[in-house]
Parts: sequence; C-alpha cells; structure tokens
Amino acid sequence: MSPSFEIQGVDTVPSSERTGKPSSFLSIFVGSNLSLSVMVFGWLSILYGLGWWQSVSAIVVGTFIGSIFVCFSSLLGWRASTNNSVASGAFFGVKGRLVASFVGLLLCIQYVALTDWTGGETISAGWARITKNESSDLTTAIGFSVIALSIVVFALLGYRWIVRLNNFVAPAMLILIVLTIIALWGSFDPSYAGDPEVYALGTFWPTWLLATLTCGLAGPLSYATQTGDWARYISETTHSARDIVKNTFIALMIGLTIPTLFGAFVAVAAFDENSFAAGYVANSPQWLLIPLLLVAVIGSLGQGSINLYSMGLDLDAILPRLTRIQSTVLVALVSTLLVFLGKFVYDAEAAVTNSVLFLTCLATAWISITLFAFMAQKVEISQESLQVFNRQTTGGIYWFNNGWNLPAVFAWLIGSIIGIFGISSVDYVGPLSNAFNTVDVSIPAAAISSVICYWTLSKFKK
Repeated sequence: MSPSFEIQGVDTVPSSERTGKPSSFLSIFVGSNLSLSVMVFGWLSILYGLGWWQSVSAIVVGTFIGSIFVCFSSLLGWRASTNNSVASGAFFGVKGRLVASFVGLLLCIQYVALTDWTGGETISAGWARITKNESSDLTTAIGFSVIALSIVVFALLGYRWIVRLNNFVAPAMLILIVLTIIALWGSFDPSYAGDPEVYALGTFWPTWLLATLTCGLAGPLSYATQTGDWARYISETTHSARDIVKNTFIALMIGLTIPTLFGAFVAVAAFDENSFAAGYVANSPQWLLIPLLLVAVIGSLGQGSINLYSMGLDLDAILPRLTRIQSTVLVALVSTLLVFLGKFVYDAEAAVTNSVLFLTCLATAWISITLFAFMAQKVEISQESLQVFNRQTTGGIYWFNNGWNLPAVFAWLIGSIIGIFGISSVDYVGPLSNAFNTVDVSIPAAAISSVICYWTLSKFKK
C-alpha cells in the first residue's frame, strides 16, 4: 500500500470499499487508547484523593457501563454506510444532524489537545533528563509541534493507515507498560488508601462518583459519535450486527481500562500533583527514558490520529464545501493553537474535569436520543436521503422542517442543559446536583430527560 491521502469524506462509502473487519475495532480502539492522554485520567482519580483500589473500582465500573451504552452506536454508521454524525440525520434531520457534528468536533478537539499536551510534555521532560538540563518553554513547544505534525500526517493518510499504525502502537505501548511496572514496582503500594483530606468533592462517595464519570464513563461516551467512522468500512452483507456490537464493546473495554488503570498505577508510584507526565518521567530510571520518549510519540500518534481523523469528518459534515483534507488541516491548527494558548493558563485538574463533564453531557443527550430512535422506534435508514445536505440539495424523508427535526433538536438541548445542571465537579456544582446533596447526576439526568422529552414531543407532533 503506497502512502496517499484518503479523500473519502462523509459521503456514502461504496460497497466495493467496505472491506474492513469487526476485529479492526480492536486495533483502532486498543492501539489508539494505549496513550499518555488516556493514562492521564488514571492520574486524575488519584489526584481526586482516591486510593488505589477505590480508583480501580471507579475506572472499571464507569468504563463497563459506558462501553455497554456506546457499543450499539457502531451499528448506526454500519447501516448507513457513513459516519454517525451524518447517519443521525435520520432522527435529527439532514441539517439537525449538525448537532452530532458539533458535539463530535468539540470532543475530538478536546482529546487531540490532551494528546498533544501529554505527549509534548513527556518529550520535553524526558529530553531534559537525558541532557541533564532544565525543561523549558522552548523544548515544550518543540514537543507539542512534533506531536501535532506527526498526528496530522496519519490523519490525512486515513482509515487504512490508521489501522496499520495502531497494529504497531498496541504492542509497543504494552512493552512500555510492562517495562514501567518493572521499573516502578518498588515504589508502588497497592494498599495506598488515598487522602480523605484532599477529596475533590469533600467526601468519599461524591468523589468516587466523579472519578467513575470522568475516568471511566466519559471515555466510551467520547467515542459515541466516532464508532461509525470505522464501522462504515465493514460490509453489511459479510458481517452480522452481533459481531459489530461485540467487537466494539471488547475494544472499548480493553482499550480504555488498561491505560487508565496504568495511569493510576504510575500516579501511586510516582505522583506529581501538577502533571502526570512530569511525575512519570522524573521517577523513571535512566534506562527507561529512551523507550518512554519513543513510545510517547508513537502512542500519541495512535490516539491523536483517530481523533483528528474524526474531527476532519465532523467539520466536513458541517462545511460540505471543504474537502476532508482541508477540514482535517483546519481543525488540526485549531487544536494545536488551543494547546499553546492553554498550556500556561489553566489548572490541569479543573480544566480537564470540567471540559470532560460538560462535553459528556452533550454527547449523552445526543446518543440517548439517537439509540432510542434507532433501536426502539426502529426509524428507517435511507443512505440516499442522508446525503441531501452534503450534496447541497433539498427533500428526502429526513427533510422534516426545512432539514430540522425540531423535537429531536429541542430534546437534545433540554437534555444537555439538565445534564449540565447535574454536574458536581472541582469548581462547579449545578443546581440539580445540589438537590442530590452535591452528588453528580449529570449523565443519568441528561440521558433520561432527553429521551422523555424527545418521545413526548414526537407524540405531540404526530
């Protein structure tokens, strides 16, 4: 296979090109998530004040629930032969599906920026230790740039090259994990009970729930708009829905649990309250630094390219006049700019926690309406009608009210707002959360309220 940029945007993937396999989800989600940007969420659970086993339980429970919820979303892109954002036009309208594109774009910007941040900081800190110099703004900027440029290349190469990349990333990252466990085992205390005095939300259960949401549940939910990006390349005639769902669940569960638990392990063994990467590098023996630097770049490529690829598709869906390549380059510039602007401004814990919870509410409301309409109401999927907006035409069975299915759009907005009102984070407690004694109820509130609102408005409309 010669390197060439993929030009396939969000238009319908021809049957001749749907040669992917359900097992490719394992390569994509396991390989891409074995990265420092996912490991940092394990560090967050320790930063919240939880102990080792408390963090383990929060991560596993949250990831399991999220993976069960999201694994069905891959069926949407698979049936529609396009990405999930465009496919959701069957429920939101061919213009209303811009909601999904908007949510997906924000989620991917967040995770690409996080990938650039953690990878760049690791390069800077590691190089400083190897050369016995102080880490500087210049070396950090160079680290950010190296990661950003590398991510762009693979995102432009597209689906097949990202799959090939992640087939290599997974074993490389697993080797690093094993080497790190060997190196830091002497400093790791499995009986570490946390520090109740620094609980992020004051007491144990609200803090544990916060970790369950941000370090567990949010991971799978962040892929709700993305699973169709990969499922659209899998043949509907060759493979079954069961195969799609099973492989998506396994890939999400394994791909997210392993790196997040590893991040918690590193945090217990080599804690730094200001930066996961700084603690990791500072406490690693000299022989581990070169492998750590190499794999930091490789792992960032896997995570960053999958998210940047989806970002390009989401912007392409919003602005059909742009090609996928143009969209990808544009969003890459935006996410990189955010990293540079935010590096010396925001507190890491607060910035990551708040953005994850806020965007997870938006994603939860969208995926809840989408799955309800797709699986419970069994709304018809017409590949031809879904492409009306992309082709800059009008009409079709999803035209609704000038391209908008107002009950779905309004229900998403209401569900998102109610979900945000239910957030309980480091520096924001919503009014709904206050009513539940500061316990975070954002996810169930967003899911339940959006579906009830959508169902009620749909009945009223009829």
